[in-house]
Amino acid sequence: MPQATTAVPAALPQIPVAALAPWAVFFALLTTVVLFFVGAEQGAFSVFEGTAIHEWVHDARHVMGYPCH
Repeated sequence: MPQATTAVPAALPQIPVAALAPWAVFFALLTTVVLFFVGAEQGAFSVFEGTAIHEWVHDARHVMGYPCH
């Protein structure tokens, strides 16, 4: 009768925090900028004149629960 073998899971590669920190900061800033343009542009604060940004993100405002009209 053959012996049963147990499989040893391979170790996951370790990624140092110092390598992840710049990416975490980048995505945090990107998220902040996107939320600003979806939630606040053409409202109390406005970076660009006109309603172009508002119209581009209009449906996203409603999906995320922002009132816009």
